[in-house]
Amino acid sequence: MTETRNPLRRSRRHRMLGGVCGGLADWLGWDVSMVRVLFVVVSVLSAAFPGIIVYLLLWIVMPLE
Repeated sequence: MTETRNPLRRSRRHRMLGGVCGGLADWLGWDVSMVRVLFVVVSVLSAAFPGIIVYLLLWIVMPLE
């Protein structure tokens, strides 16, 4: 049996700025705060992961819930 996963969408419930991290947290089944902290840490520590650009692209591409 395969488990059906919810589509990846921006969250209205867990919306701080654009709802991107909230949508990722809902999709992954993780805590929203953990996804936000992880996103910031990876963005700050990695020069190869331009977090602001990725966030803006996801904000544009991901449909609203």
